[in-house]
Amino acid sequence: SPAVGIFFVISVFSSSCNSSICTFRHIQDPASQRLTWNKPPKSVLVIKKIRDASLLQPFKELCIFLTEVKNMIVYVEKKVLEDPAISDDENFGAITKKFCTFREDLDDISNRVDFIICLGGDGTLLYASSLFQESVPPVMAFHLGSLGFLTPFKFDTYQSQVTQIIEGNAAIVLRSRLKVRVLKENWEKKARVDEKGIILTNGDIESSRKALQYQVLNEVVVDRGPSSYLSNVDLFLDGHLITTVQGDGVIVSTPTGSTAYAVAAGASMIHPNVPAIMITPICPHSLSFRPIVVPAGVELKIMLSCDARNTAWVSFDGRKRQEICHGDSITITTSCFPVPSICFRDPVNDWFESLAQCLHWNVRKKQNYLSSEDEEF
Repeated sequence: SPAVGIFFVISVFSSSCNSSICTFRHIQDPASQRLTWNKPPKSVLVIKKIRDASLLQPFKELCIFLTEVKNMIVYVEKKVLEDPAISDDENFGAITKKFCTFREDLDDISNRVDFIICLGGDGTLLYASSLFQESVPPVMAFHLGSLGFLTPFKFDTYQSQVTQIIEGNAAIVLRSRLKVRVLKENWEKKARVDEKGIILTNGDIESSRKALQYQVLNEVVVDRGPSSYLSNVDLFLDGHLITTVQGDGVIVSTPTGSTAYAVAAGASMIHPNVPAIMITPICPHSLSFRPIVVPAGVELKIMLSCDARNTAWVSFDGRKRQEICHGDSITITTSCFPVPSICFRDPVNDWFESLAQCLHWNVRKKQNYLSSEDEEF
């Protein structure tokens, strides 16, 4: 965060080679990634799931603790405070007057917040990511939703846990994001004006380009939308056509997103510390189209095939859904701005705990022990 100095101690692998000698540095354990503060944090953004009555009491307790006990500047989205259950609470009103408010897409808080606390499910972390198009403050996510794969903290002991984060020296995992650029061809009819000021259209068409950019934490999904036809999109890697996707669509995901839509479509699960991008087809009309993992440094490009029968639709972490037409392109690279997610224990243990608790990974009734007498039969 620009407001407070933060040191990320990150594991690095490097090598140096010459004609006769190669030396390699040891690849450190991802659990050694730590977050420490250069000076104590002063401001915090609290993100609460909208219209969830079960979160009202935890939200109020946390905000009172942060403002009254920790003397922190608390940022809250304006629409959260517009909830009648909050705005009509006279006892809580004195606390809300101390809040700093903002509105999504209108107010820039990127230089004002030192860290983020999320109350809800995994969607709150995705929403926090979408608020910051560049550097993201460290995020502490409490599990108060349904799944909780990305929210390792339990709210029961929030006071001691938040205090520990404020004091520093916490484990973190840097969750990579995707930088997505959508270039859209806008085809408009040329118009001319006669001497009386009447606009006349002569049927000629001119093209203009519109560029949109997004930071994506989970995945970019390109699908066939409402059409009954197969989607037909070309997939390029570093400028080379590698395949044409014919099916319901394709998912381009981060390692964090590999345990979301991608795993439901048959992909492998990748630890967030692995630098990679996963490409997963959705119901491909092919027996041999398997999900693939490509290096994090490549540039992917998706376009409608020239002979596609219909348009496609794209969404980013389930939001900003829009139509993709002929001539439009979607360019995807790994972002320079990851999401520093604060761990309950460490990146490795937290991840396997989430696999076991949320996805019930490899849950099976254990095979009985076979005694020597049983082996005879």
